[in-house]
This record gives sequence, structure tokens and C-alpha cells, in this order.
Amino acid sequence: MTDLTLASKSAARAQLLAAAGLVFDTVGSDVDEDAAKARLLADDADPRDIAQALAETKALVVSTRRPGLIIGADQTLDLDGSLFDKVTSLEEARHRLERLRGREHQLHSGVAVARDGVVIWRETQSASLVMRDFSDGFLSAYLARNGDAALSSVGCYQLEGEGLQLFEKIEGDYFTILGLPMLGLLNLLRREGVIAA
Repeated sequence: MTDLTLASKSAARAQLLAAAGLVFDTVGSDVDEDAAKARLLADDADPRDIAQALAETKALVVSTRRPGLIIGADQTLDLDGSLFDKVTSLEEARHRLERLRGREHQLHSGVAVARDGVVIWRETQSASLVMRDFSDGFLSAYLARNGDAALSSVGCYQLEGEGLQLFEKIEGDYFTILGLPMLGLLNLLRREGVIAA
């Protein structure tokens, strides 16, 4: 067991941490995200607040079961103030991308670090992305080539792959778009002595 745990089974987040040279464990938080989102929406939380609240909840839950620093993270997609969840089929992915086509949306990535049941650090970063007005033919070919991989992210795209071709403009931190704002997190881990300063 290491002194650092990622409270997520997200392969993308684990890859980001590993690529930065971190040694860590991964465990699922077992948080019922749908129920948590429903409660937050009932309290009029916006998509940015929801990303941060879910990140904190994941970190807190795991920090009551494991020692050391626990990283929780979550990302939400915000189109005109509305929260979107992951789709479950390629047909839903087509509808999602048709809705985003030619429009701007935001990705909000929340990250929190907890220790012994207390959040000791938190940060939320946002990025704005404008999809180009791609053709129906391009969309069909994109979904055929990417298949179920398009279902792995809430926006049905992966900027580190062919999903980049869906966009005409992107403003924001690359790591935020991938779902884990890294620079602030690394600064915190240096201050805590987890990695060398």
C-alpha cells in the first residue's frame, strides 16, 4: 500500500498520474454518483459545483478506509448550464454529438485531496470547447471507427485521439479537459512531501 491513492477506477486519470511519475494505488470509491447528482441538482447546484462536490465526496469516502492522501476527481459537461451524463449506446452518442455540433460547451474538472476524513485541498478548473459544424457523414464515420470508445467520456470524444477532429476551438488546460487538473495537484503533493520539491 502506498501513501497515495486515486479514488477512481478511471484509466485516463491513472495514466495521467503514472505519466507524471507518481506511485499510487487505485480503488473505486463506490459513491452512488447518480444519487449524489440528483441531490445536488435538487439544491440548484450548477455543473461546476457538482464536479467539485463529487470529487470531494469520492476523496472523503475512501479516506475513511485508507491511510495517506486520497485523490478524488470528477468531471462534468456543461451545455448552456445543463448537466450531461455519459451515454450508454452509439445511438445516444450520435444524438449527443449532434447536440454539441457547432456549439460551445464547458468541461469542469474537480479534484480534491483528503486525509483521515478531511478534505485538505480542492481545485476546480474549467475549459471551453467549440465543436465544428462537421457533416453527418463525418459523424457516422467517426462513430463507426471509434465504436464503444466514444462512450467512455461524457462528450463522446477523446482529445488525445481522433476526437480532436471534432473541434474548431479549445480554451483551457489540457489536463483539465482529460479530467484531472494536474499542476495544482502536483504542487500540493510536493508541499505534502509525497514527491520531491
